[in-house]
Amino acid sequence: MGNSVIVLLFSSHDLMHASVIRNSHTVKIMSLLGLAMLWMPPTLWKAVHNRKHHNKTNSLADPDRNYLYQQPKTWGKWIQDVCVPSAEVNPISLIVGMGTAWGTHNFRNLTSVLFFNRESVSFVPAAFTVKTKERWLIASELVVITMIHLTILIYLQFNFLKIALSYFLPIGIGYVGAIFYIYTNHMLCQMTSVNYPLINSISLRVPPIIDKLHLNFSHHTEHHIFPGMNSDYYPLVQELLNIHYPERLNLLDAKDAWNLLMQTPRHYKNEDTFTDWSGEKSVPCAIIENYKIK
Repeated sequence: MGNSVIVLLFSSHDLMHASVIRNSHTVKIMSLLGLAMLWMPPTLWKAVHNRKHHNKTNSLADPDRNYLYQQPKTWGKWIQDVCVPSAEVNPISLIVGMGTAWGTHNFRNLTSVLFFNRESVSFVPAAFTVKTKERWLIASELVVITMIHLTILIYLQFNFLKIALSYFLPIGIGYVGAIFYIYTNHMLCQMTSVNYPLINSISLRVPPIIDKLHLNFSHHTEHHIFPGMNSDYYPLVQELLNIHYPERLNLLDAKDAWNLLMQTPRHYKNEDTFTDWSGEKSVPCAIIENYKIK
């Protein structure tokens, strides 16, 4: 059940990049159902992921990047500092954070666009705005998602054990699995003013069965180069990148990517240096070069 939550996110992700089907009405319905367990309105996903993240990857305008050391010490930045894998994170905070980080990400972006919808919002890494029509769509989709969750809870008869084992546990497992990928996608990379996936994205090497289960989501650099390509073909793209750009492709074993996250601070001091909450540490983003698979 937990893995199904991961697959719902990754399949909906591919669906909304038009890499599966192109009928817009079908995509809207299926993406709403697919993202419901993630509490993610598809209109918000299209704005934050397709429009902003993919066009401004790991730049100052990317809502999914690390916070800058120079940014205000808001609640959003504090949560990332306390709960995201880093050289300073507390093990208990990390465990709690792995299961709740996706919810924090959603809450942060939802409150930003629904309550403020301006680029001066300081509690997100990079604020963005949506059109009025999109804002209403996001709100209405959130209502539908809430009703879906309420229906599940009613079906489980509001029984504590049923809800714990059939609702919170699988959703928590799903969020942990998804956020593992999301943390390693870009957080170890330097910032780039020009969108260059071979610099600002990371692909992971995982067991073949994991790639089968997760629709080749480990091939993240390949996805950023060809976001509209069906994920079945990402391994072929990786083969070509290994032939033509072997020294540039950020390809790491999953365990090495995780170890790097746990060895480095989690804020940007500048575009190619990490630092901690106090700004005292300086770790070059180039540390990733020592772990790349040749």
